[in-house]
Amino acid sequence: MRPHVAVIGLGVRDFDRARRFYSEGLGWPIQQEEGEWASFILGDGSTAMTLFGWDEKAADAGVPPEGSGFRGITLSYNVRSEARVDEVLAEAERAGATITKPAAHTFWGGYSGYFSDPEGHLWEVQTGATLLPFSEPA
Repeated sequence: MRPHVAVIGLGVRDFDRARRFYSEGLGWPIQQEEGEWASFILGDGSTAMTLFGWDEKAADAGVPPEGSGFRGITLSYNVRSEARVDEVLAEAERAGATITKPAAHTFWGGYSGYFSDPEGHLWEVQTGATLLPFSEPA
């Protein structure tokens, strides 16, 4: 199996709120949508992020829909400078996100902070991870 992620699927309890956060709040263009499903193409187009109704996504995966707190996954948004980390966190907060950890220098020599989207999905905004690809063009 090649190391590649084609689609990141997020189950959301309030689809309309999540759709507005990503499309209107953060300005991500919707590639496709139908009912309570929307798809956003990420980066160079080789990966997509999709939003699904929470219960429907759980049923599709064959698991119960209960769950809260840390779900064992974070999404990362990598940028080129500490100033940009601060800008992205502020932009996310203006769009309706909650800052869960303000940006700070890390033990691994980087600089990062976290926000949660309106559905509680955690995003880390970071710089200094030289081995990781950047989400934003130079």
